[in-house]
Formats: sequence, structure tokens, C-alpha cells
Amino acid sequence: MNILHTEASPGWGGQEIRILREAIAMRERGHNLVFAIQADGGLVKPLREKGFKVYEIPFTYKRSIRCLLTLFKIFKKHKIDIINSHSSIDSWLTGIAARLKCIKIVRTRHLSTPIRKGLNSRLLYKTLADAVVTTCKRAALTIREQASISPERCLSIPTGMDIESFKASAADSVAFRKKFKISEDTILIGTTCILRGWKGVQHMMEAIKKLPDMKNLKLVVVGDGVSRLWLENICRELGVTDRVIFTGYIDNPAAAINAMEIFLLLSTANEGVSQASLQAAYLGKPQITTPIGGLDEVCLDGKTGYVVPVADSSAVARAIRKLLKNPQRRKDFGEAARQLVIENYTIKHTYEEMERIYRQVLSSK
Repeated sequence: MNILHTEASPGWGGQEIRILREAIAMRERGHNLVFAIQADGGLVKPLREKGFKVYEIPFTYKRSIRCLLTLFKIFKKHKIDIINSHSSIDSWLTGIAARLKCIKIVRTRHLSTPIRKGLNSRLLYKTLADAVVTTCKRAALTIREQASISPERCLSIPTGMDIESFKASAADSVAFRKKFKISEDTILIGTTCILRGWKGVQHMMEAIKKLPDMKNLKLVVVGDGVSRLWLENICRELGVTDRVIFTGYIDNPAAAINAMEIFLLLSTANEGVSQASLQAAYLGKPQITTPIGGLDEVCLDGKTGYVVPVADSSAVARAIRKLLKNPQRRKDFGEAARQLVIENYTIKHTYEEMERIYRQVLSSK
């Protein structure tokens, strides 16, 4: 297959990393890949470093005619069989171009945020796409309902994790504790995430405050982001600075997660199937999460962890206490979580499913 990916996002994050990894895997499977990326976008350099052909396009509605003409040239030059679009503007423009040139197109929606109802949904996800891929089941269900499309045309393919490269030994976790001066008798619970307001870190700190009798319990927050100063201020206001550790960004968080007894991700919005949640599950950590996006696809309530209501720190505190008082339950949940990842959420599953969708779309009338 000759596959074109389009991406109007200028940034670099989980969405772009999935596109890059999928491209490498598809090339290894014998397919040819070409990219039309937002000018100066975060994907341009990584793709070129991996040897891919990249066209930089100013994806804006003001330059829509220029974008369409450039896309037509790419279609013809590279004999494109199928297109995968990833963001809003490029999906509109590429969808129109694909329809005019009778080329099949898959729309991948990486976010779990609501989409506009009505004509917008039907045009973008039904008229201008032959299939829609989301990263969690809840998002797929929403799009099916709003765009009036069948489950066969809109399905969830989460971004699986690379289990071969994500490992941590007991020694690694000891080294992590030593680096951040965490004593051996400290019980660690924690999270790894980009620090944004909707990640729910403030509710984790509120929960810690509600467990004053657990003297050795500490929360470790691995990551950095725009909300770090705000969260540190909340930490001081709650009076839990001695029980919360902000590590900042860590390139490979495996050792940190491995040092935790419980993994928490209490997002209030915007989640698909979280990579951090998958990583913690693969390392055998029981979880406490909210029912947002795809979090409860990994944290199965009562099987791999506990799902708590959004922004309910009292429920979080109760779940923490319940798990810490029952080591066997933590062990059982952790083992079930690891098996869930191995059976359903590896990166190999992702690539195989994407290839299957491409072939299915190409074979459809």
C-alpha cells in the first residue's frame, strides 16, 4: 500500500508519537509512506530523521486552495492508495481532496473530547471519511451516535505500549528512591503524566490529606507541565508538602512506576487509553482511576483496580486505604492488569489492527 498521513497539529506529544511509530512499523511490513505535515510541525524533523518523505503544508482555511493543489500533486506523484488524517483542519481539507480524487480515507481521532453535533459530525466523520479510528471505546460510541455511522466504520484502536522496551528491575527502583531521598519504609503511591489541570493531581493531594494516620504514605508525581507551579501552590495550601514529591520530567519512568504500590490517574477530561496507565498495568500495579475516556478500559473496577467518581478525593482516599490494607488484592489486581496489557494492548496489536482497517477500507465499495 501507498499510504499518506496528514497532520495539522504543530506540536509533539502522544498523537505524533503514535503516527511516527505506526509509520515505522508499516514500512517494516512493506508499505510505502508519505507525509503532509503542518509547516514547522513537531513531526517534521523526527520523520525526516527516520528517512520518510515529508511535505510541509500550511494547513489553514485561508490557504485551502493551495493545500488542495499540493495534496493533488502528492496523490499523483506517490500513487496514493489510502490516506490517514489526524487533526481537524487536515481532515477537512484532505477529506475534500480525497473525495474529489476518489481515494479512500481513514480519519484517526486521538482525543476523547466531545465533537460538535449535527452537520459537522456527519460531514467530517461520515461523508469525508471511509472509516473512523478512535483511541478509546467511549469516543467511538459518541462518534457513531452523532455521525450516524455503523460500528464497522467507526472503531477503537488504542495506542498500545511497547512492552519490549519498558522494563524496570528492583535495583532500578532502589536507585530511584535513593535519588529522591525516599526512605525504604515509605509507602509510595503515585502518577506519571504531563502536569495539566485536568489530570486530577490536586485530587490525589487532597486524598493524601484525608489519610493522616498513614504516616509512611507519600505521593510521588512524575512529570512536568504548565500546571506544575499551580499544583505546588495547592500542595502548600493543603499542608502536605512533606508527603508529596514532585520529581519533574523523567525520560523513562519505569523505575518510578515500579517503586509505587498503587498507580493513580484521576483525569477529569480528555483521556483516551492512557500510555501511563498501560505502563503501570504492565508493571503489575493496581490502579485507581476515573471513568474518563479509556481509563476504565485498563482499570477494570474490582479486577485490575478501582474506578472512582471524578473529583471525589474522599472516594480516592477510601480506595487507597482499601488497597493498602489488602496486599493479596494488590497482587491479584496487578497480575490481572499485566495480563490485560499483554493480551490486548501491545503496540503490535495496534499496528495489526491499523493494517487490517486499511485493507478493509480498500476492499470496500
